[in-house]
Amino acid sequence: MLKKKRFTNRTILIAYSIAIINFAATLAQADDLWISFKGGDGPGHGKKVVLVGGDEEYRSEEGLPQLAKILSKHHGFDCTVLFAIDPATGLINPDINNNIPGLEALKTADLMIIASRFRNLPEDQMKYIVDYVESGRPVIGMRTATHAFNIKKDHPYAKYSWNNKDDTTYLEGFGRQVLGETWISHHGHHGQESTRGLIAKGQEKNPILRGIKDGDVWGPTDVYGVRLPLPDDSVPLILGQVVKGMSPGDPAVEGEKNNPMMPVAWTKSYKSNSGKTARVFTTTMGSSTDLENEGLRRLLVNATYWAIGLESKITETTNVQIVGEYKPSPFKFGGYIKGRKPADYADTGKDSVPASPTVTQFDNGLPTTTPPTQVPSSAATNELPVSKEVLTTPNNTRCSACVLSAYPVCGCNQGCRRCGIRRVGVSKRSSRRMRCN
Repeated sequence: MLKKKRFTNRTILIAYSIAIINFAATLAQADDLWISFKGGDGPGHGKKVVLVGGDEEYRSEEGLPQLAKILSKHHGFDCTVLFAIDPATGLINPDINNNIPGLEALKTADLMIIASRFRNLPEDQMKYIVDYVESGRPVIGMRTATHAFNIKKDHPYAKYSWNNKDDTTYLEGFGRQVLGETWISHHGHHGQESTRGLIAKGQEKNPILRGIKDGDVWGPTDVYGVRLPLPDDSVPLILGQVVKGMSPGDPAVEGEKNNPMMPVAWTKSYKSNSGKTARVFTTTMGSSTDLENEGLRRLLVNATYWAIGLESKITETTNVQIVGEYKPSPFKFGGYIKGRKPADYADTGKDSVPASPTVTQFDNGLPTTTPPTQVPSSAATNELPVSKEVLTTPNNTRCSACVLSAYPVCGCNQGCRRCGIRRVGVSKRSSRRMRCN
């Protein structure tokens, strides 16, 4: 009898141990579906920021981790980054539009930064976003967040869809009601006309713009169209000058595209169901490649301070240096790096300091490169480093639209290896003769 009792106790102990191990494994697996960065010292110490990704084109799975690292390492914010995850593999897949694990982190968040595009999340996940928004806490929307949700009409949260017309109390969904605009159009020529930021008249002393001058904000993404004036108490901060090319120094497009210029960054408020009024900052810039620009990083960091109510802590020299290695992929559909887990974007190694950009010139319609003009060291961190290996490519064929104009055009119709744009920068010898290697 005693032996049987001992056997029973041992069985219970083993079963209990297995249960603990399985529970721990479940937690580890859950942690693998998102990444978190513990904040160090800084004004943001103790504040929690949740960054929500999930877009098929602009590589938020690469850009948001970098922004989180900057906010965490340099400013003290605790940051959690969420991704579109394939539930079958546990890998990042932006084309999966109905699964963003970890949204429960919003329950204790002080700020949500969202860069999602056309998500159709299940009710249990969408509820965390809705509860956050309707709590009156601040929101920052980046690029495609104006059309973050594309929800079917039979969904309990269908009114948050970008094209909602059925619920007239919430027309055009989260984008229009919370951020100030939904998806309208590509105002600039997508992939051919970049964006230069000019400060809106009268906003020169706005705390979000501290340390930012005309032209400091630039990105290879195009200007989005918006309806003017923006709704309610929206205040345009940065106007997007449509640029005739894909380099920071290219001239502005002449004509109607810049008259008037579209706002690309603004603030507004949102009166939530809780009765509280939230601070909202929206920018229609924000691809992973846009974040290589120091001015845009400064704009987003300053906006984070403002949204949480720390605008008095914003300085003109706020640290927005890249953390770790950052070589973002070009924006394009299907351009995400296959086989990546969230942990693959968690590196916070040695900070990279990119070199100053190459200046683009054109000779008989063909791009050439010249050494950059001398710029102050503080401005030399704005753009990508130039790789000497890239400059010696087959046929010396280069992309006329790329920010550096030093990247080869692939002959298999995949486009420039840097920016993904097709059929550009062909040399006298046809690019079709080039092999993809």
